[in-house]
Amino acid sequence: METSKKRSDCPLSGSLDVFGDKWSLLIVRDLMFGNKCTYNDFLKSDEGIATNILASRLKGLEENGIVEKSAHPDSKAKFLYRLTPKGIDLLPVIMEIYIWSDKHYEMPPDLKATIREAKKDKEKFTKQVTKELKMRMVDK
Repeated sequence: METSKKRSDCPLSGSLDVFGDKWSLLIVRDLMFGNKCTYNDFLKSDEGIATNILASRLKGLEENGIVEKSAHPDSKAKFLYRLTPKGIDLLPVIMEIYIWSDKHYEMPPDLKATIREAKKDKEKFTKQVTKELKMRMVDK
């Protein structure tokens, strides 16, 4: 997932090189909506990512400017991860994937309600969530 290795000049291909694997968008999701910010938080996600894969994906997301890592205030052995502005810009992409998934698959009722709310006014929803995510960047 290095930034310098591109398969082609196609924007979709280049984007998939950054976040198109099985795990990277799930890490971004957890940072956006799951209130997760440490390595152990990500390990506890329902999907059950292996530690070596998690380390690799976090490194790749960091190298590509999607997440940033900082020292944990309570432990020298831990790090905090948060989305960068570039990572926050993935919100509309993730929203569209959720909307597509809602159309084709069963959703938990609470997620279905959030998707319904987002579909009412995508621009308003995106602005509100973006604002909240940027506030988290400042808080940590």
